[in-house]
Amino acid sequence: MESERNKRLLQDVLARPGNDVCADCGNAGLSSDFLEPEQETLGQWEIREPDWASVTLGVFVCQGCSLLHRGIPHISRVKSVQQEIWDTSEVELMAAMGNEPAKAKYEQKVPAFYYRPKHTDCKLLREQWIRARYERNEFEFIEKQEPYSAGYREGFLWKRGRDNGQFLSRKFILSEREGALKYFNKQDARDPKAVMKIETLNATFQPAKIGNPYGLQITYLRDNSTRNIFVYHSDSKEMVDWFNAIRAARFHYLQVAFPGASDEELVPKLTRSFMKEGFMEKTGPKHTEGFKKRWFTMDDRRLMYFKDPLDAYARGEVFIGSKENSYTVLPGLPPSTQGYHWNHGITIVTPDRKFLFACETEAEQRDWIAAFQRVINRPMRPQEYAVEAHFKHKP
Repeated sequence: MESERNKRLLQDVLARPGNDVCADCGNAGLSSDFLEPEQETLGQWEIREPDWASVTLGVFVCQGCSLLHRGIPHISRVKSVQQEIWDTSEVELMAAMGNEPAKAKYEQKVPAFYYRPKHTDCKLLREQWIRARYERNEFEFIEKQEPYSAGYREGFLWKRGRDNGQFLSRKFILSEREGALKYFNKQDARDPKAVMKIETLNATFQPAKIGNPYGLQITYLRDNSTRNIFVYHSDSKEMVDWFNAIRAARFHYLQVAFPGASDEELVPKLTRSFMKEGFMEKTGPKHTEGFKKRWFTMDDRRLMYFKDPLDAYARGEVFIGSKENSYTVLPGLPPSTQGYHWNHGITIVTPDRKFLFACETEAEQRDWIAAFQRVINRPMRPQEYAVEAHFKHKP
């Protein structure tokens, strides 16, 4: 029977190298052959990823990316590998293309700094990566990369006001020559409201935190303290172009700062997601004050706390060093501790003092301890000693 024959041929194509993961986000699911017995009870055994394919582009994709492909029906038409009947011509197209040849075609000239999203990234990044590859063909024609590769970019973004929380349109200029990202409170203003050096700039998408699907958090250092600004744009491509322009500026800055470093060494330093964020309770340095609920952000070795998740600057920052330098994290609080409302304590021991925190749930306590432990287990780099020396522990 033709349909059975096509199904067998399709499975043969799926077994080829590169076709066992999603062509767009790299997500690799598990088949029942690789699951432990207890995992099978979760209902994960029925099918393996990727379980979808674009029959017009010739790539296998995961379910999440297949939904994004449906947003470009003029480019991509998706079908289920397992649940739908395949025509011979469709199977032949998949056999002629596949994920590896498609990558060679659609990713010919991806800049080293361009962010390649993973399956855990927000929808915005994954959707624009798909559109950039297949709809706009940005990585086949270098001239289409000008919006984020030119070394200069200006435009208007909606920025959250520090005091009133309202988003207002502000002019932004990113200049690699000046080594800074600037924004202006008025369109015709000569002097910027803030100058953010590319050297300390970071950007990470925070749609849930900001309350906008295109929300971007930009952080930078001023006087060795972290400052946050929250922005968005109504156009999704515009927002991702800003993000990659910042990555490009950071990449070119680091190439000059570290002339012997390879692209593989520099790319992980361009932008970073926070290791962990969430609410905990904290007390002051004397451990006699009542515990107060604060929003915490773990950004590499900086643990910052805020009264509100969208505050422009932290109420305090704690430097988390390495175990070789007498930093440790312990579950629980000292027996004499009072004034906390949440029962799952954490004690961070530094060379100077102990910091006491409390989590609402045991799961949160476990996750925070794991995040702290990852940092403490990592030896400090030479430049981090200078950061530690200038760090001021604020209660």
